[in-house]
Amino acid sequence: MTSAAGPPPEGGWRNGAAAYADGFATESPALQAARQRALTSAGAFGTPAPVEPAVGALLAVLAASVDARAVVSIGSGGGVAGLWLLQGMRTDGVLTALDGDPAELRAARRAFTDAGIAGGRTRLIFGTTAEVLPRLSSGNYDLVTCSGPPADYVQHLPGLVGLVRVGGSLICHGLLADGRIADRSARDPQSVAWRELARKVREDETLTSAVLPIGAGLLIATRRS
Repeated sequence: MTSAAGPPPEGGWRNGAAAYADGFATESPALQAARQRALTSAGAFGTPAPVEPAVGALLAVLAASVDARAVVSIGSGGGVAGLWLLQGMRTDGVLTALDGDPAELRAARRAFTDAGIAGGRTRLIFGTTAEVLPRLSSGNYDLVTCSGPPADYVQHLPGLVGLVRVGGSLICHGLLADGRIADRSARDPQSVAWRELARKVREDETLTSAVLPIGAGLLIATRRS
């Protein structure tokens, strides 16, 4: 006698769904090469891992949904997120990528060159968030994406939000990594910083926000006023 199979374990379902979402996102050979270089760099030097394919595809959709012409990518991630954003942006759009690691900026430049991106469509800036924010125009950007230490974003949240035009969005990647943000006993600096950032975004009455459990987790906030 056989019995009906029950549902797969929750972890297995989630892993399968994530694998399907990543597989659904088609990456060009140039993007695949950029991803491999970024993953190697992350493993060897401890730099942040690049955004997952499903996250990249969502970034492209978000850029396309607002017909993005001006986008800021904080934490270049070897150019992986940038290549996805450029796919969704207008053909005359300009991506500004900034990073405090010169090796990461060089990797991003190579990724853009290998993908055949025209030089005028990207602007690469070396520097920390604190150093570069004053050099960027307030209210001038359709999207601002962040992939780096959350403590930087907590401290500079007003300035980051200020870069975004009304109707544009601030996107932060990584808050659900390892699931520690939901564990109140986790008091490490990164988990505490992510909780603080999420709280401030949620309580900001000028923003409409959501957390998406995709990749390492996305915090998305759209500026209403």
